[in-house]
Amino acid sequence: MKEGNIISFKVFIDRKGNLMTEYSKIPAEKVTEIFEYPDSCYVEKILKELEPKLFNLHKTLEQELTALK
Repeated sequence: MKEGNIISFKVFIDRKGNLMTEYSKIPAEKVTEIFEYPDSCYVEKILKELEPKLFNLHKTLEQELTALK
C-alpha cells in the first residue's frame, strides 16, 4: 500500500531559528484521479471539513508570528 499526504499543517523552527508554519494539501480536482470510490468520497469530505480550518489556523499563526518580529 502506498501512502501520501492528503492535508497537513505543521509548526516548526527552521535552521535559522525562525518559527514557521506550513500548510499543504492535495488539489481537490485531483482526488478522483488519485483515489477510487469509495475512498475518494472520504478524502473529499476530509478536505471539505479541514481545509478552511487549517488554512485559517495557518493564516492566523502567520500573522501573529509576523507581529512578534
